[in-house]
Amino acid sequence: MEFIDLKAQYRRLQPEIARAIQGVLDHGQYVLGPEVAQLEDQLAQRVGVAHCIGVGSGTDALILALLALEIGPGDEVITSAFSFIATGEAIALLGAKPVFVDIDLNTYLMDPAAVEAAISSRTRAILAVSLFGQCADLGTLDAIARRHHLALIEDGAQSFGATHRGHPSCGLSTIGCTSFFPAKPLGAYGEGGACFTNDDALAQRIRQLRNHGQDRPYHHVQIGINGRLDTLQAAVLGVKLRIFDEEIAAREQVAARYGELLRDLPCACPKVAPHNTSVFAQYSLRVPHRDRLRDHLARQGIPTAIHYPRPLPHQPVFARFGPAPGALPRAEQVAREILSLPMHPYLTPEAQDRIAAAVACGLRT
Repeated sequence: MEFIDLKAQYRRLQPEIARAIQGVLDHGQYVLGPEVAQLEDQLAQRVGVAHCIGVGSGTDALILALLALEIGPGDEVITSAFSFIATGEAIALLGAKPVFVDIDLNTYLMDPAAVEAAISSRTRAILAVSLFGQCADLGTLDAIARRHHLALIEDGAQSFGATHRGHPSCGLSTIGCTSFFPAKPLGAYGEGGACFTNDDALAQRIRQLRNHGQDRPYHHVQIGINGRLDTLQAAVLGVKLRIFDEEIAAREQVAARYGELLRDLPCACPKVAPHNTSVFAQYSLRVPHRDRLRDHLARQGIPTAIHYPRPLPHQPVFARFGPAPGALPRAEQVAREILSLPMHPYLTPEAQDRIAAAVACGLRT
């Protein structure tokens, strides 16, 4: 059993993928070729923003967003304590201080009240994490950001294709960022990412920054990085985008069926906020004795993952930023209890039945 079955998707798309890759091989423009601009136009239209800038990875997208906003030493950026390392890493890499806040125990999304309480005179931005397939409370966070004259960045690495109050993820903030890592709902066959914005000046800065800060060849107006999206990945993404809505619907069906199968078990199934839709990048339970259940499922040949085993401020690299253990009780509880089950658009009912039966057995032992 696959945790995420990328092979099934490839079998479905194999002829189109082959043609798209061959097209790039034929014209030979492997970096920032025409497929990149075409994909950027399609994604910007989908999200409903003026600009999409394809970049090298989701981490690059976060770094470029922060660079474009000129965030650096002495600045603070408020973000979630419960996320992948890249969220805090991008902030610290630029010399700014990540300020970690607690989450909602039902959705695992950052708590807007905790965000507002953490704002100081040094706060420059809120980096909102849209987790496990659904958006953070971006409407509330945007109001907080505007009230305090802060930028709002969305880390939408796991939520591209989802909506918040009817509006697409990555189109509800100063800059939206996403990832096209292969395991994402819209994934490339390698690294990739994108930034989204309606701000013309920020878009121009990000385009320059992703290409060593140049505004024309060998003329560098700012310090940037090599953060370009390569053409082969853009070509693959262009093919996958054609069936993306179908795959989102399939993910929703898989999640709904999981909910029915697991409803009466002593576990907390994912909860989607009433004003959100989710692309279910993961299907993550909260269960007591998580590690015992994980071992039981492994013995049954069922793969699982832990997203994430410890809050970010408990990572050794972030210890100097605080807060100390015990200060973020909801993030700490979720980190102890979270367990992700297999989730992808090609998960069969038979496989789900087997998974649910194994979970039920494991929770009884």
